[in-house]
Amino acid sequence: MNIAANIADELESGEADSSGHALFADAPRSVSFNKLRKRLLRQVRQAFDDFDMLKGQKRWLVGLSGGKDSYGLLALLLDLKWRGLLPVELIACNLDQGQPNFPKHVLPDYLTRIGVQHRIEYRDTYSIVKEKVPEGATYCSLCSRLRRGNLYRVAREEGCDALVLGHHREDILETFFMNFFHGGRLASMPAKLLNDEGDLMVLRPLAYAAEDDLAKFAVAMQFPIIPCDLCGSQDGLQRNAMKDMLADIERRMPGRKDTMLRALSHVNPSHLLDPKLFGFSTLGVTDPS
Repeated sequence: MNIAANIADELESGEADSSGHALFADAPRSVSFNKLRKRLLRQVRQAFDDFDMLKGQKRWLVGLSGGKDSYGLLALLLDLKWRGLLPVELIACNLDQGQPNFPKHVLPDYLTRIGVQHRIEYRDTYSIVKEKVPEGATYCSLCSRLRRGNLYRVAREEGCDALVLGHHREDILETFFMNFFHGGRLASMPAKLLNDEGDLMVLRPLAYAAEDDLAKFAVAMQFPIIPCDLCGSQDGLQRNAMKDMLADIERRMPGRKDTMLRALSHVNPSHLLDPKLFGFSTLGVTDPS
């Protein structure tokens, strides 16, 4: 199913400016917001096409943290579904990790108001992370593993084919450079991944979306943002250093982030140094005779 071809005419004709899903009832009607919305929709459907995300899919679990990115992801998926361009059933899921002062009512109230099927799952991973991670060490790795494991479980219990996450362009680039500088390998977040058990896909439809665009979208849509009191409370994280580095490069050389993202899609194994990836041992000079 070529989503890009199916809605290109709609976007150009301006039909995407209509209110759409009930979520957009109070959205701005400005030209700038409509352009932003169209751009994000275009990027999501391009990710669908490039990575064949809709192949065999029937039901998705959409991870909803309460941050701008996951709110934006849900809104864009609902927008496409309302237009009949996403033939997949959606269920939103928030994992309540037991963080102190977490406003438990915000997400269920919001999801109920906009008519989205959802599940709120409580698991006190906060206490586990605080207990297991030494003082001064980074929470993110353990927190992410615990959260992902619980979301996999919920996805199976809900009969879902995929877990859909709100990672965007900057997340992908930051992960690449973290692996590059600290892990000694070329790797990032794939837009489509089969889990280790082989029974669930992990999809990232916002792979081409810029974080700045998602931030503007969140403000315009007045999403009820919930801050993270765990990893968000730590300073000096490696990811923050990568974010600052990329922001500095983008300031000095505008457009470099998009160039870097394109580079991750145009890999030439014969021009790297991995003999497992390319058969350097098979290379030989042809005998002129």
